[in-house]
Amino acid sequence: MSGASTLGAVVAETRAALHDAGFADAAIETRLLLGGLLGLSTTEVFTQADRPVTGDERARIADAVARRLKHEPVHRILGHREFHGLDLTLSPDTLEPRPDTEILVDTILPHLRRIATEKGSARILDLGTGTGAIALALLKECPQARALGSDISPGALHIAAANAHLNGLADRFDTRESAWFEAIEESFDIIVSNPPYIPTKVVDALEPEVRDHDPRAALDGGEDGLVAYRAIAENAAQHLLAEGLVGVEIGYDQRQSITQLFEHSGFSLAEQHRDYGGNDRVLLFRMAV
Repeated sequence: MSGASTLGAVVAETRAALHDAGFADAAIETRLLLGGLLGLSTTEVFTQADRPVTGDERARIADAVARRLKHEPVHRILGHREFHGLDLTLSPDTLEPRPDTEILVDTILPHLRRIATEKGSARILDLGTGTGAIALALLKECPQARALGSDISPGALHIAAANAHLNGLADRFDTRESAWFEAIEESFDIIVSNPPYIPTKVVDALEPEVRDHDPRAALDGGEDGLVAYRAIAENAAQHLLAEGLVGVEIGYDQRQSITQLFEHSGFSLAEQHRDYGGNDRVLLFRMAV
C-alpha cells in the first residue's frame, strides 16, 4: 500500500490490486474490506472519498489486502460477518456462515413460531452449531424458543457462546460438546443442522477460500458426503417431541439420497427448498404417519 492519504485514493488502489490479481468482485470486496476496517458502511466508503486515511489505517489496510491476495476470505480478515440480522464472530474453529444457510432458517421459522404459539415455548437442537448462526437466528426471531447448540469442537462452542452474548441471546442458548447425538439425552421440537456434506475426495479441489480457511471437519462429509446425515436420520426420532421436525442443509446433488436415508428411518419429506442459485439446498422432514 502506497502513501495514499485519502479514502478515494485507497479505494482505487485496493480495487486495482484485487482486480489485477484476478478477483472477479474486486469492487464489491473493496467496499466490504475497507468499510469493515474503517467502521464505514459500503456507501460511505465511496461518498467519503476526501476522508483522510491515517498512517495506522493505511498499515492495517495493507495487511488486510495482503491477506486477501493470499485468498483469505474478506469476512475472516474482518473477524465477523452478518447472518440473518446477527453480527457473528468468526474463528478458525468455525465454518463461515453463508447466505444460503439463511434459507434453512427461513424454512424452519414459521413452524417454530407455530409450535411456540401452540405450546407457549419451543426447544431447538442445532447439531454442529459452529458459530451458532442457525440457532441464534431462530432465537432472535422467536422469543419463546430455547436452543441447545452441539459441536465436536470446543473452540466452535466457545465462539457460539460468545456470539449468543454478543447478540443478547445467551439466556436462551446453551452449548454442549457432542458428536451428533452421542451426548444428547433430551428431546426437541425442532432439530436443525448444516452438517459437513462434501465428499472427502472433493474437499481438496474446493476454492482456496473454503479449503484453506474453513475447518475441514465442517466440510468433509466422508467418502460419499452422507456420513452426518446417516447419524442424524438414524437417531433423530428418539430425540423429537410429538409433531417435531428435522431441517437440514444439503449439497446441490444430494436431495434424493438424503431423502431416502430419512425415509428409511421413518420420516417423510415435508418441504424442499432451493438456494439463490437454483440448487436443492434445504430439506424438512417429519415423522411418517
